[in-house]
Amino acid sequence: MDAPTMPAPSAKIGRYRWVIVGLLFLAMVINYVDRQTIGLLKADLSKEFGWDETHYADLVFYFQLAYAVAYMAWGKIMDKIGARWGFGIAFLIWQIAHISHALARGFTGFAVARMGLGIGEAGGFPGGIKAVAEWFPKNERALATGIFNAGTNIGAIVTPLVVPGIVLAFGWQMAFIVTGIAGLVWLPLWLIVYRRPREQTRLSAAELAHIEQDPADPVEKIGWVKLLGKKETWAFALGKFLIDPIWWMFLFWLPDFLGKRYGLDLKSFGPPLIAIYLMSDVGSVAGGWLSSRLMKAGWSINAARKTTMLVCALLAMPVIFAANVDSLVVAVLIIGVATAAHQGFSANLYTLPSDVFPRGAVGSVVGIGGMLGAVGGMVFSKYIGKVLDQIGTYTPIFLVAGSAYLIALLVVHLLTPKMEPVKI
Repeated sequence: MDAPTMPAPSAKIGRYRWVIVGLLFLAMVINYVDRQTIGLLKADLSKEFGWDETHYADLVFYFQLAYAVAYMAWGKIMDKIGARWGFGIAFLIWQIAHISHALARGFTGFAVARMGLGIGEAGGFPGGIKAVAEWFPKNERALATGIFNAGTNIGAIVTPLVVPGIVLAFGWQMAFIVTGIAGLVWLPLWLIVYRRPREQTRLSAAELAHIEQDPADPVEKIGWVKLLGKKETWAFALGKFLIDPIWWMFLFWLPDFLGKRYGLDLKSFGPPLIAIYLMSDVGSVAGGWLSSRLMKAGWSINAARKTTMLVCALLAMPVIFAANVDSLVVAVLIIGVATAAHQGFSANLYTLPSDVFPRGAVGSVVGIGGMLGAVGGMVFSKYIGKVLDQIGTYTPIFLVAGSAYLIALLVVHLLTPKMEPVKI
């Protein structure tokens, strides 16, 4: 393939690549509405079906088990068939699984539906990161990732705004049916709009040259065995193993924490959750923006990414004390800053595969890391269930949450001290 013709210095770079980010953002909104609905309904479903804390933790466990197994497979699928069809197929699977929750009549039915949801949603981030790697140069990837990752927080905001009203008016089954059918509108938009940059006729020569400004990657099929032998793969994967469980905890247990600690219910969850996830949105975009801004100022990828991750890790630490705060407003502020820090940290961790691996390996590395992150989530969900059943307090859980990010950054730094391109 011939190199793109470089535009004149005065040529205006287009913005079509941000349309792709907009679609990824919307997909993540839908993803998190689907994922978080059961968290809002935990108290009601537990009462109706007689679940204890262990039952609910097991539902989270089965979702994460399916997510873990499928995540690694989706990474390979994205590298093989591309983000357009790979993401589209994953999206369809998770929407059908989300709707199928309405058919559940007990624990087994919900477990099967959650596993189906996990299989489909596992393709979301490998597809998103693959698309960003195809459509953005390295100095913009953290920002692009941060923006589309912010869709997860909007989804977490939309859920308490929409789901309670549907449940109170029509019952919990309709919450899954209405949100699932509404989300299906995204799929034809994605298939119509998304193409690889060189296949997209709406893309200007200037923007194509901007996208392809980095040195060309070697064209080579790279197997999992080779990738598993690289310490950079493990830097990303172990980072995910340590921080992903914290986000799962916020997503699936935060409504329960607010209910038990401050007496909130389905009618009053909304404002605190909206405040927390709005702060998360700011953190996601700000984390991506900061490292991209530092790189444009002349910092190396290594320094820019790790400095940003250090700031985020320090901001997450006060969540250790969240369970012992009497004021709901203060607790929401502490947790909101921690979730914002998670999103900023995650946006930069997610760029590590595309920073150091050739494009042909990005999806697979993201898949390996996502799988290990889900395994960490499985372990942590079992821990949470036991702590809440036996001790009845969130204090030990928040202690783990506040310390995970510094440990993750240390692991990443020890395994990739310079973040140099991987030689395969």
